[in-house]
Amino acid sequence: MWLNTTVSPFLLTGFPGMEKVHHWIAIALLVVYISILLGNGTLLFLIRGDHNLHEPMYYFLAMLASTDLGVTLTTMPTVLGVLWLNQREIGHGVCFSQAYFIHTLSIVESGVLLAMAYDRFVAICNPLRYTSILTNTRVMKIGMGVLTRAGLSIMPIIIRLHWFPYCQSHVLSHAFCLHQDIIKLACADITFNRLYPVVVVFAMVLLDFLIISFSYILILKTVMGIASGEERAKALNTCISHICCILVFYVTVVGLTFIHRFGKHAPHVVHITMSYVYFLFPPFMNPVIYSIKTKQIQSGIIRLFSLRHTRA
Repeated sequence: MWLNTTVSPFLLTGFPGMEKVHHWIAIALLVVYISILLGNGTLLFLIRGDHNLHEPMYYFLAMLASTDLGVTLTTMPTVLGVLWLNQREIGHGVCFSQAYFIHTLSIVESGVLLAMAYDRFVAICNPLRYTSILTNTRVMKIGMGVLTRAGLSIMPIIIRLHWFPYCQSHVLSHAFCLHQDIIKLACADITFNRLYPVVVVFAMVLLDFLIISFSYILILKTVMGIASGEERAKALNTCISHICCILVFYVTVVGLTFIHRFGKHAPHVVHITMSYVYFLFPPFMNPVIYSIKTKQIQSGIIRLFSLRHTRA
């Protein structure tokens, strides 16, 4: 192992060549960040306070909203600091911690989407046993399993970052710390840190997607066996919000992967922009999707605003 004796901090980067409009970009991102905080915060508030939403489906939705809030709160301070105040320096320990939480929460999101697919599978394919299978205890265990899997899987590569010597340029390519950016600055054998994340992505994120897809094939098979067209539509309607969230998450994952893999000649600003889309679009869209597509959430929001209006 190599003991890291470098004391020079890393330097975060905003949008190179666009420094004159950093303040305007910061304002736009601040609006997005506030929207994410309000949207996901409202979902959590509704699920916590409305007894009609104390069901496994909404507990998993609360996990998704918490994950989205976690990603936002992890990246927001450094992004706004760089773009608004030009505070580019970040200590190694803080940088490694930020990278750990960013990558962990990405895997958590994939795991929560898988848990939500399991919830829909049980609700539609085995409705009579739904409440006995997805008890509060089991939902909690699933949540802890998703969190533990993500946290432990990312830990090996982050721990190694503390031991690498950094004798290259200390300039990172984003306004937040990513593992793949940090290892480019290390003067050491980074083979493990290059290969391990690929294994994690294939073993977890891709596997999650395949299991989700298989679950929906079984769900569709069950729904097609329902005689009543109205009942078929009702069953499928309960899955629409989840399917939209799956598409939002995995389309951004594929888009980011495609840009990094095949867009080597694309302008650097395209890579940076795609990274922001990856981290901001799902947390922004998930509350919107569930607010539009889920009647119980709509009713909860209406009751919330009606209550505030009455008190006023």
